[in-house]
Amino acid sequence: MYKIKTLNKIAAIGTRQFDKSKYEVSSTVEDPDAILVRSANMLDMELAPNLKAIARAGAGVNNIPVDLCSQKGIVVFNTPGANANAVKELAIAALLMSSRDLVGGVNWVRTLPNTLDIAKEVENGKKAFVGPEIYGKKLGVFGLGAIGAMVANTANELGMDVYGYDPYITVDNAWMLNRGVKRASDPKAIFEHCDYISLHMPSTPETKGFINAAAIEQMKHGMRIINLSRGDLVSNADLAVALENGKVARYLTDFPTAEILNMKNVIAIPHLGASTPESEDNCAVMAVDELIDYLENGNIKNSVNFPDVKNPKGGDESICVIHKNVPNILAQISSALSGEGINIENLSSRSKKEYAYAVFEITGHCPDSVVDKLTAVDGIIRVNLIRNR
Repeated sequence: MYKIKTLNKIAAIGTRQFDKSKYEVSSTVEDPDAILVRSANMLDMELAPNLKAIARAGAGVNNIPVDLCSQKGIVVFNTPGANANAVKELAIAALLMSSRDLVGGVNWVRTLPNTLDIAKEVENGKKAFVGPEIYGKKLGVFGLGAIGAMVANTANELGMDVYGYDPYITVDNAWMLNRGVKRASDPKAIFEHCDYISLHMPSTPETKGFINAAAIEQMKHGMRIINLSRGDLVSNADLAVALENGKVARYLTDFPTAEILNMKNVIAIPHLGASTPESEDNCAVMAVDELIDYLENGNIKNSVNFPDVKNPKGGDESICVIHKNVPNILAQISSALSGEGINIENLSSRSKKEYAYAVFEITGHCPDSVVDKLTAVDGIIRVNLIRNR
């Protein structure tokens, strides 16, 4: 029986997919085969010896020690696109809130005395909250994955002049884009011409501080920045200066900090990007599907540290091998299997940077001694054996 440990509350529509005759699912299981997590911090967690996979019910994996997992042969999954519509809707709301001072206006109205002349007070005071329409304005979208592409398309449909920049855009995401979304050749093209910027990029060593003094210097005066991706994409020190002098008219972020709350013209919301019932359900279902498919079939899809591999199951057993992407590994595995008289029906193998994953479909039975022999091969990180029949 597989043991699944939950580190956060996971929507029941997802966990119900686990066959109770095959899986034990709880927050208290010991030495789990897999972990389901949302926001719990795993960076300092001791990883159980039997742990094979971690599924993050969400897109970001900065709460998971991905590098350490790779070294131990633990597959880390995320759920790209499962919360895309929720974040897209919030991004559109953020565009409107950054333009029309809705938050300021609502807060001001709540301070008015409860008198018969409140309508007069409103008419006299509303000019303090005037803001521009987004129709016809230029929006630059950084990152055209599932969320960024949806934001770009919706903004285009609302009449904005949309530019997108993503040097790593996939073919599938490129096909998702409306024809009206223009391709920016470099970040400078967006910084210089756009009235709004919406960030939809992962936090990596390369993207941290992406919005900094040098970037802000290239921007139009009075532009607005939306950040629903990760707080550290923006340099807070440089942002504070730009907000103070008006170069940035408004900054709306989903990642409030004490430092940001002391800045002028900031709208900070409490990390609501994916906080919808629909999004939580979608993420839970996808995360559970990924774990089941990996544990039972050896398939990998949506892993952040190992390549996607679809295994055409046809043998009696599947030998799943996570290894370093170095020469001669597959030959050594094949030799070890043939030496035991084991026939290989199918082989699926792919690499991703310094790591690779291979699934050998075999006829007959693979003794534990062969698994031990393979595990001892230099460059092989982990061997999982799946009994198909």
